[in-house]
Order: sequence, then C-alpha cells, then structure tokens
Amino acid sequence: MSAAVATLVFCAPGYPGGAGDAQPFVDQFAKATAAAAGWNPDSLAAVYDPTEEGGLAKLRDRESLLTFVPYAFHVQHGSELHLSPLAQADVAGVGTQERWTLVGKAGTAVTDASSLEGYTILSTAGYAPEFVRHAALAALDLSTNVKIESTGQILSALRRVASGEPVVVLLDQTQAAALPSLPFAAQLKSLVQSPPVPVALIEVVDSRMPPSRAKAVQAALLKLNSVKDGADALSALRLKGFTLPQLPANAPKP
Repeated sequence: MSAAVATLVFCAPGYPGGAGDAQPFVDQFAKATAAAAGWNPDSLAAVYDPTEEGGLAKLRDRESLLTFVPYAFHVQHGSELHLSPLAQADVAGVGTQERWTLVGKAGTAVTDASSLEGYTILSTAGYAPEFVRHAALAALDLSTNVKIESTGQILSALRRVASGEPVVVLLDQTQAAALPSLPFAAQLKSLVQSPPVPVALIEVVDSRMPPSRAKAVQAALLKLNSVKDGADALSALRLKGFTLPQLPANAPKP
C-alpha cells in the first residue's frame, strides 16, 4: 500500500463510551487489520465517534475510506454515503445477526401501527427512523406519524414503560436478554420482534477505496481471528471475527 493513510471510522450512535475510551482499542484493531492485509501497520488509522453527527462529519472527509457501523446506521445513511459492505461482524454473545424486540407494559396489545397511536418509541437506534420503520418494525407498517426518539438511557426508558407512560422501547438482542433480571420485569411485555438483521458491518465509503485494496481488507478481516495479534484486537472490541456480508433483501443499496 502507498504511504497515504486510510482512515477507518467507527461510529456507534446511542451506545455508551467516549471517543477517548475507545481509541486505544480501535488503534489496535487498525494495526492488526493492516498487518493481516500485508500493509505497513501505520497505513490504516482508526477513529471512533459515539454520535451520529460526529460520525457523519468524519465520513465526509475524503480520507475516510472505511467505516464500522451498526446495521441501523447502514439503513439510515447507507444510500446517502454510498456504503458498500465488505464484512459482517460476529459479535461475542450475539453472533452475526440479531433480533430487535419492542417492549411495552404488560397488558399492552400491539397488532398494527394504529395500536401505537399516541405512543413514543424509544431506542438506541432511534437516530435511525428508517431502520425502526422498515427493518426492525416492518411488520407493523408504521406511518411517519409515529414518534421515534433516540435514547442511550435504556433502563430509564424501561422504567417509564413499567410506570405506565405512553412509551414503548425497542431493544437490541443484548438489551432484551437482560430484561428478566430487572426487578420490574413482570410489568414488561415483549410485543413485536424483528426478523434477523446484521449486528454491524465494515463498509467502503463512497467507492473511495480501489477494489484491489478493498479485497485485501476483506480478506484480512475474514482471517483476523486466526492471525498474530488479531484475536486480541477483536476481543478488545467484543468481536469474535467477521464473515461475508449477508444483508436482508430490503437493505439499502449503495
């Protein structure tokens, strides 16, 4: 690879953790990936941004050739940014795919979009209404009039549900798995579950990386869990490895 440095932008809106906390781990990942691709370890840099706005700003930089994003971000911004999936993350404790679950107060019945009239959907994926409407809750055929809000305070949101406020919460698989441990779990009910969708993807941004280099990155990611320093770099980010992308048929096109 040439001396020019390519940047891999990690963007995870709605999830806890500051850029400073994550930076050493994404640096480690970038070096391991570059080495697995046979490149100079310093030829691939990584940055982390926990916000949608910050991530989008970084991805508009011409040096940002790659991005690592949740599937919700891909659905919301994939067409706009011309994101082309290279690899699908295999996340520890979750896998390569997950189901999202809509949770309401026990006794609540949701059969269609009209059942949610007057309610607000809260979720870490609330920044991506296209994902909520057309991927996670496509079965409900939600109208644009349904209110969707982003929150990183999932426990507080679930307490609001249990107290009877007109809110429901859309949970990822890890969050949903923790529901039974809550002291007020009996006051909550799973209402709707999504089909399986990818957890996260590494993608080329706007065709900025030549196909030959993109193929080298893809090959490096697929074998990263079996090369020197690769498994450690993956483990630090709660990853087991990567597989070839398997996106739903209704996923946005680059």
